[in-house]
Amino acid sequence: MNPDFLKQERFETKICCPLCQTDLMMNWQRDNIPYFGEIMYISARCQCGFRFADTMILSSKEPMRYEMPVESSEDLDARVIRSTSGTIRIPEMGVTVEPGSVSESYVTNIEGVLQRIRDVLLTASRWVQGDEEKSSRSEELLCMLEDVIEGKRKITVIIEDPLGNSAIISKKAKATTLSEEEAQKLNTGMIVFDVNKSELVNDVSDDVQPLGD
Repeated sequence: MNPDFLKQERFETKICCPLCQTDLMMNWQRDNIPYFGEIMYISARCQCGFRFADTMILSSKEPMRYEMPVESSEDLDARVIRSTSGTIRIPEMGVTVEPGSVSESYVTNIEGVLQRIRDVLLTASRWVQGDEEKSSRSEELLCMLEDVIEGKRKITVIIEDPLGNSAIISKKAKATTLSEEEAQKLNTGMIVFDVNKSELVNDVSDDVQPLGD
């Protein structure tokens, strides 16, 4: 990545759409998040339907793990940056959200993460209506999520990112650097933009596993 590009507040780069091969403009928007540092929002949308969005953290590129106990309604307001390379885990619920080639980045809070997981569970519950065991498990997880949002249940939210582009912004969040071995076990799900080649390249993983048992 050309460092001169990253010093600009906003700019565009022209690429070739990986689906229809037409010219496509990629938008880059620089921002600053208090207590964390500078980030770059990256997005592109083509008329053929291809979309790409990511958040690049400019202040740190080490593989990172953030762990935060969610113990009260105030904890739900903690800001979350989830890049396309970020894996989210809630061990108490057995929930894992891994990146894949269709992943999108977002900036939200803990409650927003839980709402996204609830949406996935609601969709999954409709798919498994004929399976009593899986339907029961979906209902159980949905009830657990409601309890967390209402402050009746404590959980731990973990984000791991081998590219260091995800984070939980809170004084309660514990940040640790992943070892090389730990980072290699994680999916990235990234679509990587190479300025020198002006093209998008799929990287590493097409394996999307929204929820684990």
